[in-house]
Amino acid sequence: MDQHLHVFVTVAEKQNFSRAAETLHMTQPAVSQYIRLFEETMGVRLLERTSKYVQLNKAGEMVYHHAKEIIGLYTRMQNLVDDLTNKASGPLSIGASYTFGEYVLPHIIAKLNEAYPNISPTVIIGNTTEIADAVKRHQLDVGIVEGHLKDEEHMQIEPFAEDDMVVVAAPNHPLMVRNDVISMKDLEKTTWVLREYGSGTREAADSVFQQNDIAPDKIMNIGSTQPIKEAVEAGLGISLLSQWAIQKELQHDDLTVVPVSGLPFRRQFSIITTSPFQTKALQIFIDLLRHNKDLSAFRSDHDDPSGTT
Repeated sequence: MDQHLHVFVTVAEKQNFSRAAETLHMTQPAVSQYIRLFEETMGVRLLERTSKYVQLNKAGEMVYHHAKEIIGLYTRMQNLVDDLTNKASGPLSIGASYTFGEYVLPHIIAKLNEAYPNISPTVIIGNTTEIADAVKRHQLDVGIVEGHLKDEEHMQIEPFAEDDMVVVAAPNHPLMVRNDVISMKDLEKTTWVLREYGSGTREAADSVFQQNDIAPDKIMNIGSTQPIKEAVEAGLGISLLSQWAIQKELQHDDLTVVPVSGLPFRRQFSIITTSPFQTKALQIFIDLLRHNKDLSAFRSDHDDPSGTT
């Protein structure tokens, strides 16, 4: 890989020539020389310099974006070539949407580490849109996301698991004093605490609203699942959450499943990649996902998705 490209990316991320030099194990004058030659090659200034820091200008942002893709592709190519003669080992970058990444993926990674200790996984968790974008830009080897992807071009998408979504409330919520099954229409006037747009969990909630022809009067948006659970426990409203995400709260009676007709809502999880060529480490990880597709093993034994037990 072109060393000038690597030096440029490091300086851009460290925003400082001295820190970049330390990371690269080079002298600061050498780093400055690489940047000067790289800017001459590109024919344009890429970094704005001050006495304390450097930052990308408009041209620099464009070059940095593509440089990251080039480095990601080069690294993947190198790993594929190494795999021809070596056993499964080396880095594996995994992205996952919040529900899968926080509540299921740790168990998968534990199995991977036990069986293949020479594979070094790194994990990034974000919403579905963020993970899909990182995979498409070759910043991640593989992504696990829920819901539908807006831009499926140049991506391999493999559905591999299903997840049940249920309505949850605090045990003392007024809804829980009723003994009958509740319709979604009954919940239209209730405050909902939901994930942000772009997340698969929010997409599932919007699908449920659309299927039942309701438009909740009040929606509180929160950017991750844990504070949503805290808000629901505090009585701020109800939510639609994955069965995977609420097991501990159900066991400790911090949350309860509201018996709603037509639920649980079932959604699909998919594996996404960008290249038909896969390192041994990636092949092994994907096979592990496929072989653990019955993800009910990660649920509590006594909890039933319908909320009837």
